[in-house]
Amino acid sequence: MIESLLGDLTVFVLAIFIGYEVISKVPVILHTPLMSGTNAIHGIVIVGAILVLGNAEGVLAQVVGFIAVVLGAINVVGGFMVTDRMLQMFAKKREPGAK
Repeated sequence: MIESLLGDLTVFVLAIFIGYEVISKVPVILHTPLMSGTNAIHGIVIVGAILVLGNAEGVLAQVVGFIAVVLGAINVVGGFMVTDRMLQMFAKKREPGAK
């Protein structure tokens, strides 16, 4: 049990470091387009979190799984909001009275 938890924690910490290094190397101008592209990945993360939550044994695993689903959903909704806002910047502005 402890060995499994330690292995999972090690993978989590390494993922944090790798994610930080990858994102910090991206130019600022590309952050918004990349966010819209990663929404699909976050959707997969939510599905995975729901599957893990369905097989969770124990209260701690259920709480962590629930938090993962909620945070993943917030991330997807925020990503779509940012993408929509970015796309509105490039939309042609309509003149008043024009059809």
